[in-house]
Amino acid sequence: VQLQASGGGLVQPGDSLRLSCAASAPTLINYALGWFRQAPGKERELVANIRWDNSNTRYSDSVKGRFTISRDNAKKTVYLQMNSLKPEDTAVYYCAAALLGDSYRYWGQGTLVTVSS
Repeated sequence: VQLQASGGGLVQPGDSLRLSCAASAPTLINYALGWFRQAPGKERELVANIRWDNSNTRYSDSVKGRFTISRDNAKKTVYLQMNSLKPEDTAVYYCAAALLGDSYRYWGQGTLVTVSS
């Protein structure tokens, strides 16, 4: 599975941004998909993830209510809609995929999100 993230950029506090991650794979069925981020000087953290069948999503407390993860299995793409962005959301965002029951083994290259006035 190869993942290609896109959509990052420089925005102002309060703005919105949508990240996309396209997968090169025969199918994404049975893969959980997640978005992680790593800010300068900090460890990588899970932002949100979604089950392969869209039945369950999970968010970190820091983004709950502001970010929404979704996926389109037909397009083999996962999205992260980010609203009400804050400077502390500044980070490199990575998408990742995990086969059912496994850890996240497949990673995209990262896309930089900078929130600054």
